[in-house]
Parts: sequence; structure tokens; C-alpha cells
Amino acid sequence: MLPRSCVNSAYVKGLLRGGLMSGAVLASSLGAAAQSGEGNSRIYTKVVVRGAEFIPEEDIKLTCGAVPNVPYLTIELRAIEDCLMSTGVFESVTLTPEDDTLVIAVEELNTQPGRIEASLAYSSQDGLIGGLSFEQYNLFPDTYGSVRLAYNDEVKRGIARLYHVDMIEDVLDLGLRAGWEELSYDDTPYTEKTRQLEAYAVWKAKPDTRLEAGLGYRSYGLFDVSADASPLLLSEETSTIDAPFMRFGLDHSSISKGETSWGAWNYQFGVDQYFWNLGTEDALRDFRLKTRSYVPFGSSTRMLISLDAGTVSGTNGNATRVMDRFTPGADSFRGFASGGVGPRDNGDALGGNNFAVSTIELQRNFDNFDSTPLIGGVFWQTGAAWGLDDTQSGTIDDDYHQRSSVGVSLSLEIGIVPISLYVAKALKKEDGDEEQVFGLSLSTNF
Repeated sequence: MLPRSCVNSAYVKGLLRGGLMSGAVLASSLGAAAQSGEGNSRIYTKVVVRGAEFIPEEDIKLTCGAVPNVPYLTIELRAIEDCLMSTGVFESVTLTPEDDTLVIAVEELNTQPGRIEASLAYSSQDGLIGGLSFEQYNLFPDTYGSVRLAYNDEVKRGIARLYHVDMIEDVLDLGLRAGWEELSYDDTPYTEKTRQLEAYAVWKAKPDTRLEAGLGYRSYGLFDVSADASPLLLSEETSTIDAPFMRFGLDHSSISKGETSWGAWNYQFGVDQYFWNLGTEDALRDFRLKTRSYVPFGSSTRMLISLDAGTVSGTNGNATRVMDRFTPGADSFRGFASGGVGPRDNGDALGGNNFAVSTIELQRNFDNFDSTPLIGGVFWQTGAAWGLDDTQSGTIDDDYHQRSSVGVSLSLEIGIVPISLYVAKALKKEDGDEEQVFGLSLSTNF
């Protein structure tokens, strides 16, 4: 990930909003500028940021109100410049029109902003989970570093990152990622443990296109399988598998740093190809696809159309294990519990070698409803997980069985706490599927 997309947004928002800038600053700037008599408003269909290295571009645009399709007087552009300079994180800020585009050119101060933060989060899959994070911009020259830890009785994970920008001019970045994870959910009869280290390069072919290539080492295994679990799971229990892996990825997107414009068509397309357990009898091919398209219906309504899919298989005729397979559910397939769809045996979710989930969601932006950012939606999802290498002599049904669900979603932000929730109903299901009517995710930092 690019450092500005690795940046903890809460840090930047706290820096830009928490005392260094206030509405009074912008108001006083406008008042002073108005006395100069500057006039003639212009509407810009696009706002771009140039020169940002560590601060997310979207935060720079939104902090002082530089947004597209809004008429601006020249005095207002000067006021936005003053407003951004008042944050204390820029050496210089200049707003310049280029045809129908408003360019915000910034030069960041050569500082080392950092943050240590505790968090408390809840998600439908992991439950209530505590976290601790540290991040430092310019930990080393032009290098972003972070460590994140999360813990509860069922989930234990940590990840550390180093990311060096512009290793070769402004087109090639280098990264190093290390992580560990231990999962022992109370509704699964086993424990998964993973340790992973990866070095990777990022080629920024175009502003909207990036290619990644990584080489790493992974140690993982399936442990403590219950004696009364599915015979397939018992046969898949293994000691630790230690082996190198390779990864190739492509991401092409019109979405600027994860933010979409409601009045314009936006899209995102990404693929990842993994080659796991190289040089062993457990070698695997793992392909994943993710697409998003936002089709506008006016300035505050849009249609989200998405597809998530993947397939995994052994390269030596070897079978996959449950820790290799896909188990859609919960937030990834609303209306069904985590691992709620796909092949099952003895009541246990086995996952599938293949999965696909598509979504159509009509979303409405209520802007600041009662002073609270609010987005509502109505969705329909359909998909399945299927395919096993071992069906226990045909006793396990691993055929493709399509499922579907409908529901309503709501996303809002209360103070600094983002909240997403949904209510869903499974329309088409199979015997043994586990349903989940309600989903909730939220997080807060301390």
C-alpha cells in the first residue's frame, strides 16, 4: 500500500481538525480577503492535490472545503490556502485553476509526525476486539513505519510495515510487511496459526494504475482439530508448513484514495495472484478478483455494482485445506454468518476452492442528516462457495448452490466513531446454511 493510504486517517483528522484549524480561521480569512474586493466565481469539475507525500489527499481537500462542482470566488481560494497553512503541517500551499480543474499544490514540512493509539472495535466476524497501534512518518528518510496489534479470546493478530516511497525516481516504491495471526473462533473446531514476511515492490505505472510484485516466506498450520469434527477436517490437520511464496497484483481505479464522487461514475478493478508453498508438496495457486463500479443517479444517489471472486488449487495434484479455502459470509455476504455458505459436513463449514459474490446496492447520500454524515442503502447479493478436492467418497456435497439475500444498510459517523450496520434476509439458501440477520461494525480510538 502507498504510505498515504497506509496513513491512519484518525491521526490526520485529529491533526487537521483538532485545534490546529477551526472554522474561525477560515471565516476570518474570508472576511479579510473579502475586503480586497476580489470576485468572479468559477466552478471546477475536479479537484486534485499535488505534492502530498504523507498526508492523504482526500483529507487535504476536505479539511478546508475544496470540493468539485461548487462555485468559488478568488477570495475563497486564497482563504482555503490560508486555512490549510494554519494547520502547521505545510511549508507552502497554492491553489491554481487549470481549465476546469482546481489544483492544490502543497509542500509538506519535513517533520516526523507519529502516533501511538489504543482502539476498541466491534465487527460481526471478530466480535469486540482491542487494538494498539504505532505509526511514524519519516521513520527513516522517505519511509513510513507502522505496527498494529489486535486481541481478544478468539483473534490474535499483528502486522508491521515499512514503506519507502520513490525508491527509483517517482515510479517505484519498496515495502516490507511482517505479520502473525492466530484464529480460534468458538464456532470452528480448529485453530489456525500464520506467520508471514514479505518484501514487495510497487510500480506506479499511471496515477490510477499500480502493479505490485512480492516475495515472502510463510509458516502456517491447522491445529487442535476437535475429535468430533468432520472427518475431512481431521484429515487436514497438519504440522506447520514453512515455505516461500510469490505474489503479483494489479489495481486500476478512478477512485481517489478510496473516496468516490457521488455525481460521477467511478470504478475499481483489482486482481491478485499468489503462489503459495513454493518447492513443497503443498504448493498452491490462489487467484482473487475484486471489482467495484459506482453509477450515479443524480448528485446524491448512486448504484454500486460489485463482484468478489477467487479460486485456489494445488499445483501438484495436492488437495487444499480449510485454511486455504474461501468462506464467504458476515460482512462479505450479508444475510449469512461467517462461513455460513458452502460445503458443510457434520455441521462444520469446510469452505470452497471457488467463490463468487456479486452485489447491487442503491445508495443515497443524506449528507449531514441532523449534523451527522449519513449514507443509506438497499442491497441484493448473490453468490456461492463450492468445490472440494476430497468429498469423502462422495458423502459431502460440494456442488455449486447459489444463495441470495436482500437488506438495508446504513453508514454514519458519530463524533470520530464510524459506524456501519445492516439488516439482511436470506432469500435463497441451502439446508445447513447459517444465517445472520444483523451486522454491525464500529471502532473508536483513544
